Amino acid sequence: MHINYDGLALPVSKSLADALIAIIDQDKLTGEAVTINFRDPDYSAEKGGFHPVEIRLEKRSDAWQFCYITDFCYVGSGYTAELAKDLDFDFQAGVFQNLFGVFPIEQATDMYQIWESNFLHYWQEMEVFNVVFNSAG
Repeated sequence: MHINYDGLALPVSKSLADALIAIIDQDKLTGEAVTINFRDPDYSAEKGGFHPVEIRLEKRSDAWQFCYITDFCYVGSGYTAELAKDLDFDFQAGVFQNLFGVFPIEQATDMYQIWESNFLHYWQEMEVFNVVFNSAG
């Protein structure tokens, strides 16, 4: 199994690709697409915590391709708080979205590198996430 991370608009690391391959292989997923959700069970609008993350991959030919990586956060407070996209790296549409607007994805290079480093640390070193898969096709 292979995840294509070369030549993307953002510098997705081999470390992230390898970590995703390991969990996809472990669960023996089949199909042409997979959405992987990373959730901190203690995350809430009141207490904070580690943001939920969703990663979508689609199989093209013999390799998986990144569609998007989205980091969510609560916006608002109390009973009006709702989950919203905090950072959205949309490889298919070629855009980066945050709470301030939508931009060409290439403008998110520095933000992406910081985000990815933190995400891998939270996921692999601190083990704060429950991981859930949804596959299709």
